[in-house]
Amino acid sequence: MKNLFRSVFALFIIPVFIISFIHPDPGVKLYVSHFENVLGTSFELKVSAASESLADSAEAIALSEIDRLSGILSAYDSSSEFSRWNKSGGKTVKISDDLFFVLSLFDQWKQRTGGALDASSEAVSRVWKKASMTNEMPTQQDISQALRQVKQQHWVLNAENNTAIRRGNSPLMMNSFVKSYIIMKVADKISALPGISGAMVNIGGDIIVSGDIGEDIAISNPKADAENDLPLTVIQVRDRAIATSGNYRRGFAIGGKWFSHIVDPRTGIPADQVISATVVSPNASDAGAMATAFNVMGIEESRKLAASIPGTEYLIIAKTGEKYSSDGWHDIEINNVQHGSVKTNVQGDYELLINMELAQFEGRFRRPFVAIWIEDSKHKTVRNLALWFNKPRWLPDLKEWYRSNYQEVSSAGQGVQSISSATRPPGKYTIKWDMKDDKGNSVPLGKYTIYIEAAREHGTYQLMKKEIDCRKKDQSVTIPGNTEVSSASLEYRKTVAN
Repeated sequence: MKNLFRSVFALFIIPVFIISFIHPDPGVKLYVSHFENVLGTSFELKVSAASESLADSAEAIALSEIDRLSGILSAYDSSSEFSRWNKSGGKTVKISDDLFFVLSLFDQWKQRTGGALDASSEAVSRVWKKASMTNEMPTQQDISQALRQVKQQHWVLNAENNTAIRRGNSPLMMNSFVKSYIIMKVADKISALPGISGAMVNIGGDIIVSGDIGEDIAISNPKADAENDLPLTVIQVRDRAIATSGNYRRGFAIGGKWFSHIVDPRTGIPADQVISATVVSPNASDAGAMATAFNVMGIEESRKLAASIPGTEYLIIAKTGEKYSSDGWHDIEINNVQHGSVKTNVQGDYELLINMELAQFEGRFRRPFVAIWIEDSKHKTVRNLALWFNKPRWLPDLKEWYRSNYQEVSSAGQGVQSISSATRPPGKYTIKWDMKDDKGNSVPLGKYTIYIEAAREHGTYQLMKKEIDCRKKDQSVTIPGNTEVSSASLEYRKTVAN
């Protein structure tokens, strides 16, 4: 049973979300919400609350605050305050405290990083985006023109009357701070509610933990390609923020070569020496700024900057696979978990990738409850791969999984873990089967059926299944989509160890 527990619930391998946990006050529980398509990524909220109604109120307040701040700071919404000010053409405009603060952050961090962080790096990004569309490397003339825009003065702020004057014509983007600033404001809002004693806010891998919640957070392996791959490490976080930035989920492909979406606004070239940077700091904006900047700056520059901000720890992964960390990083690591490697090894046996995309709905939407498992030719479960839920009372809605697996899994224990990673697109997931059973033993070659079951609270129920013969090498199979899972595919391939 211990092995089953490790396989299904523990060690970050599967995001399993539940509402009960051990707490010194028996009247307090942990309540979890999970949404897709929030700020273009996923959103996870955990609150330590005295009742479910309080947790529901906290969720509503969190979503309302996200909407409010998105309406101010979004560069993708043409009606946002930032977008309107961006088109103000040299006029003196009185702006909100939130917009003023974020613009001020860019001024501060541009100076702190020697120009490695700049809102006008969007001018450089557009050059490389255009190059990827034509599949031709950008010309030096295009890069030089973008750099001239970067060197312009972008705005003038007046703190006495909260005004900002838009200068220059360089395109601006607020990505370096928006998520970090929003999770900080959301955490402050819901933590102030009577009856809420702690909160964890996670938007696309940028996380803040406050109050009586202590989180074990897995740091995503930039070389991994599945949700349940081993992470680089797991750390314990309390009353601090964590941000991870890297080139492994977004970028530009030109001529068969991959370029990071993180560009150096000082040179006009995509950053390529660092593939992942994770920063833990007392302030969410500081963590977000450094995580991005450390992808651009040199290792020694990053070390000096982190050392200048008390309470900051970091882990940087170079493209060579080398790890660089702060002196205190190991103090927050959990030492009794298995870690992945960032160096690619020689291919070994076979593995099965299960790719799926949740159906997209208008605006944000709750993620459905999902179970993914493997059965052999005798209809016996050999491996539980994923179980996503947040309210145990709805588990019976996963009818097939519940009938076959609930008794085995229910007594294994409960676990809650969050993942810090580069920003992920909403709704897209990959789960890997390493051809082992729930006890860690390799299964014999033969026919196996993959089940993907999805149920939405007060919504639809869907069951997908597909048999695959693992005696046939190198297969790719598609599974027809449905109301909850718009598409799914199986890829049986030779293992690429991470």
